[in-house]
Amino acid sequence: MTAVREIHVAVGVILRKGKVLIARRPDHVHQGGLLEFPGGKVEAGETVQQALVREIREETGLRIAPGSLEPVIEVRHDYGDKRVFLDVWETSSAEGDPEGREGQEVHWLDVSELVDADFPAANRPIIRALRLPRQYAITGGASGPGAYLRQLEQGLLAAKPGLCLLRAPDLSGNAYTELAARSLDACSANGVKLMLHGEPSLLERFPQACGVHLPWREARQHLARPVPEDHLLAVSCHNEHEVAHALRLQADFITLGAVKPTASHPGSPGLGWNRFQELVADAMVPVYALGGLSLPDLAEARNAGAQGIAGIGFWWPGS
Repeated sequence: MTAVREIHVAVGVILRKGKVLIARRPDHVHQGGLLEFPGGKVEAGETVQQALVREIREETGLRIAPGSLEPVIEVRHDYGDKRVFLDVWETSSAEGDPEGREGQEVHWLDVSELVDADFPAANRPIIRALRLPRQYAITGGASGPGAYLRQLEQGLLAAKPGLCLLRAPDLSGNAYTELAARSLDACSANGVKLMLHGEPSLLERFPQACGVHLPWREARQHLARPVPEDHLLAVSCHNEHEVAHALRLQADFITLGAVKPTASHPGSPGLGWNRFQELVADAMVPVYALGGLSLPDLAEARNAGAQGIAGIGFWWPGS
């Protein structure tokens, strides 16, 4: 049987005034009629940046400086009759007014208007990445529910994170649910999305939460996605086996680490950036680097393929 060749495709996320440029695929091509992010095949001898600059100019007339491109995500997808490797990069510096130079429809959409069903399946992880911030704030320790809430409110005001994980493993179940109710109010007042930590059933009590983050001990108990599609599912991962399981659960994003040595794991050297990058290459969902990281590590994390960084120290009061 002849092996299906993987096609390397450069994909452009072109941002302008909070909107992203979207094209509609011609009816006669593969996945015709669906929406897509513009781009095209990387030709022999081209870098992905060179291919993207060329394809965007040919398709839309927009001019892009290669140095303005930043990595977003890498996605490999097998359609059965075709296997693609989407190498996705973004820029906010495209010059000109876009037009469909190949007869395709092009227009600007707000990221909130992007709907999975309108895109080929391989494009859907890109939508996840665009909706997630670069920093995933995780709550640190405190001396009780009241102290957790006070520190959370301080952190929200000072750091203004886009996405926060309410992690409080030292609290009992009842204390955590009490804290969750009050934390959701605090996050809502500050325009912050809150993820709950623990069992999927938390969403039955708190459907207003953004989603649930499963620690590995919980994730390994499930064989299929345990939360509705209208909520985010995150999974804590530490190795390739756990990453693969998170993909089977159809996680929307994962945390991966520890990248560097941490006080909570004395004697462990951490994954290191090279191993982290290897694992991210097979993840196919947005990945937050975790463990011993601070804001200056964000650029290196992005260069290693991460969505961004997750952690406590860069935002939690007293860390």
